[in-house]
Amino acid sequence: MSRYWNKTVKNITPYVPGEQPKGQKYIKLNTNENPYPPSPKVIEAITNAANDTLRLYPDPSSDELRETIADITGLKKENVFIGNGSDELLAFSFMAFFEPVGAPVLFADVTYSFYRVYAAFFNVPYQLIPVDNEFNVPIEGYFQENGGIIIANPNAPTGKGVSCTDIERILEQNRNSVVILDEAYIDFGGQSASGLINRYPNLLVIRTLSKSHSLAGLRVGYALGSAELIEGIMRVKDSFNSYTVDRLAQAGAREAIKDKTYFQETREKIIQTRERVSARIKSMGFHVIPSQANFIFISHAQYSGEVLFKKLREKGILVRYFNKPKIDNFIRVTIGTGEEMDCFLETIATICNSAAGKK
Repeated sequence: MSRYWNKTVKNITPYVPGEQPKGQKYIKLNTNENPYPPSPKVIEAITNAANDTLRLYPDPSSDELRETIADITGLKKENVFIGNGSDELLAFSFMAFFEPVGAPVLFADVTYSFYRVYAAFFNVPYQLIPVDNEFNVPIEGYFQENGGIIIANPNAPTGKGVSCTDIERILEQNRNSVVILDEAYIDFGGQSASGLINRYPNLLVIRTLSKSHSLAGLRVGYALGSAELIEGIMRVKDSFNSYTVDRLAQAGAREAIKDKTYFQETREKIIQTRERVSARIKSMGFHVIPSQANFIFISHAQYSGEVLFKKLREKGILVRYFNKPKIDNFIRVTIGTGEEMDCFLETIATICNSAAGKK
């Protein structure tokens, strides 16, 4: 620990991302990346944008991209904010809407672990809402005094979704708090709350192009909300870094969003593969949490989650294991291509049939 670090850096426990292996080739099912390449139109747009204009700063407001997203969502440009990935948008939102004193921000005890990291980093008090044995969050848990609410929908790492009916109940009960919906995985089967924005000025929907648009390497996310909320995030961004999204990212993101046909094709492939794999893994005795995301969350009564994780890695397949309460016997498996998932199914069947996999 460096003597030069300040107290916040000394005391923080940073978020740990999924492994990005170097060298050995793995079937990579650990970070919820899309197994299919981005639209060819994205590659073409980025290539065309890689010209002498790179000497100039990008549009700090990403207005063309905002207009494209506004057209798709039926909102106005003033309702859209562009950021360098959805994690940056979450960080800006913590700074814009949550206070370091007063009532706590509410989020589930089993959810995206970056929420706790941001809360600690920005000194924001928080309260965890316990999930049940099937990882459902009781909606009534959000019907209490709070300094804000964050809900990952569908949730990570479980894949469980919340209906728009329940989201609206939460919004009705919390008109004086900002309610953030992290919709990173919404395109794989969930119900987006973006249609509620015009009725609830306290609703902020955060989305990313990393998953459903195959652009994890480009780092583009966007927020949808009332002009009031969007202006709040803009004020934070322009006090931090006015040029967060570069020219190449803006060009590629526009084409990714406009290519609806390619998006639907790859999205449907992933959904169909997820359902096929879920059924097969259930037949092998696994408990599979119903997923609306591009991953499945699975456990087995006879086989340790940690052992399964390690044995799969030994055999060249990376999945995600979380050594945390309530989920330490589960592994999260990203949905890859059909061929990758066939290999996963064959490998995990072999592991489970061997004595080495037992608890």
